[in-house]
Amino acid sequence: VCWLGHGSVLAKLGEVTLAVDPVLSPRVGPRIAGRIWGPVRRQTPPAKAAALRGLDLVLITHAHYDHLDRDTLAQLASPATTIVVPERCARLIPKGFGKVVPLRAPDEVVLHGVKIAGVKPRHWGARTWLDRRRGFNAYVVRHARGSLLLTGDTAMTDAFDDLGPVDLAVFGIGAYDPWDHMHATPEEVWRMFDACGAERLLPVHHSTFILSDEPVDEPMQRLTAAAGEERGRIVTASAGEVVVW
Repeated sequence: VCWLGHGSVLAKLGEVTLAVDPVLSPRVGPRIAGRIWGPVRRQTPPAKAAALRGLDLVLITHAHYDHLDRDTLAQLASPATTIVVPERCARLIPKGFGKVVPLRAPDEVVLHGVKIAGVKPRHWGARTWLDRRRGFNAYVVRHARGSLLLTGDTAMTDAFDDLGPVDLAVFGIGAYDPWDHMHATPEEVWRMFDACGAERLLPVHHSTFILSDEPVDEPMQRLTAAAGEERGRIVTASAGEVVVW
């Protein structure tokens, strides 16, 4: 597993490669008059999107610009790649992927020998202010060589309780001040992680784009404090670092 910054994660389960919410652009937001308007990335991405072309699977959790980045996806598009999206998001995906598979929680699908189950987080999926009809998903990914919980964005919820054994849970820990009704605080993330049955926690969605008011280093500090003596279960990888288990 490799955190690519913000909510983007790259993983390899056996011989299957996948990415969730790949966003490797220097800025995210709507394109107006040929220019992207939105927050600027604080660090250089650890990989170029074109270098990742040929993934087996791409999973998109929801249509927000910082999770569904059309510029990154256009560079990843390949006939070899299947992309899974929430309902009513397929038309947002650039052409060139082998297959676009809409998935509505709690439905499941098996692709490339990987079982992918949709879970409904506590969030929303609008692409624009007036667009309230799109779906939004978290995913449980199970393969003979490993399992992942990929929550995307979520506020505090019991949707992930008792999912069964999961090797690694990926939770967003930032953008909660003043948006804790949309994004969980680090303490709430630890409680959700503790209830979901996962062995380890990879914290993401922090320190890449400035989307809220909390200090950049606060989410990790608060998460570590909340974990207390169990802080060893937190994967403290920096962006671009590969973690093997």
